[in-house]
Amino acid sequence: MALAVSCTTVAPGSADSGAIANAKRGEATGGFLFGLIPVTSADVSISTAAANGGVKKIATVDHKAVSYLGVWVVRTTIVTGE
Repeated sequence: MALAVSCTTVAPGSADSGAIANAKRGEATGGFLFGLIPVTSADVSISTAAANGGVKKIATVDHKAVSYLGVWVVRTTIVTGE
């Protein structure tokens, strides 16, 4: 029998007080061995997420981490704005 255990957490990085009607969204994702060692293209920076979504003025930043038994961690930076 296979055992699958994972955990997902999402934490706000920063926010602006104003809401944006037609917000754009960009993400940057990378995989990490033991949560520390980058294995894939692991540029999860805010600037990369903004560029991926075409966001010029950042309103919010969120950080998401999905951990599989602590061995494999997928980190994602999510940016919204204009």
